[in-house]
Amino acid sequence: MSQTKTIAAAYLKESNLILSNKGKTFFWAKFLLNQQHAEKAVRLYRFCRYIDDIGDETTDKVVAKKILEAVIQSLKTGSSDHQVIRDAISLFNECEIDIQIPISLIQGVISDLKLVRFKDEQALLIYCYQVAGTVGLMMSKLLDVKDERAFAHAIDLGIAMQMTNICRDVKEDAMMNRRYLPESLIGKIEPSALVKPNAHNQNKIRKALAKLLDMADQYYLSGYNGLCFLPSRARVGILIAATLYQHIGVILKNKNYACWAFRSVVSKYQKAWLTLKILPSAILDMRLFFYLSSHNPVLHLAIKKLPYAHKK
Repeated sequence: MSQTKTIAAAYLKESNLILSNKGKTFFWAKFLLNQQHAEKAVRLYRFCRYIDDIGDETTDKVVAKKILEAVIQSLKTGSSDHQVIRDAISLFNECEIDIQIPISLIQGVISDLKLVRFKDEQALLIYCYQVAGTVGLMMSKLLDVKDERAFAHAIDLGIAMQMTNICRDVKEDAMMNRRYLPESLIGKIEPSALVKPNAHNQNKIRKALAKLLDMADQYYLSGYNGLCFLPSRARVGILIAATLYQHIGVILKNKNYACWAFRSVVSKYQKAWLTLKILPSAILDMRLFFYLSSHNPVLHLAIKKLPYAHKK
């Protein structure tokens, strides 16, 4: 094996380890992709995790912003001395991924370095597009999707999963002085009041989460309607990953949305049970084989100016 291949193999092994530790749902689902697609998905996850960690773990926000802006510049020039960025550039070239897509992702992470107080659902949807809809787009590209009708649905699946994340992590985000729950739903509550909310704020949080999780379900449904455009083996893998994520919302609902009291986690047992439930039913799910429902443009009214969003 040449030195280049040895380095690439070591990088992929390390990336798999990171995925297994930090992205357990995707690690579980990646085994349903073929080897080529699985390796590309792992490389994409490594890049996204690297960007996310810069935003969340760099103590100095000014430094974090400079690092992320430097990454954007590297993507624009197509060269970097950093292994993760260099590999991502190679991946984007291999998969013909428009560089504006990962740049939009980074811009979303940069916005987290500012004061996070979302005004309304429109602002939330734009953010969800940036940090997760873009990932859906990139995943569809690396899975060799060519039909442009698929991209709006890929965006929606990413948006749905990010909304689920936000509902699950209200307390954790509040402890980082971030409030993603929109003012239009919850009022001008400061993050500190979300960590151990009083009875009045608990009621507001419950209503907001119920609204956002119902909204997320609409985007999940749209995402599932686009699975038919994926390679046959990938359809089930993505369906399982998304369903496991959607189940986080089910757990929240079953515990009366008390996100301040516990963190919703899909256990290994639940993942196995849901996977075994999905696999046989997928054979009869016509959405995996036929395009039965065209994209609803209403879902993209807030993001219609962004790349690959539904314009009509």
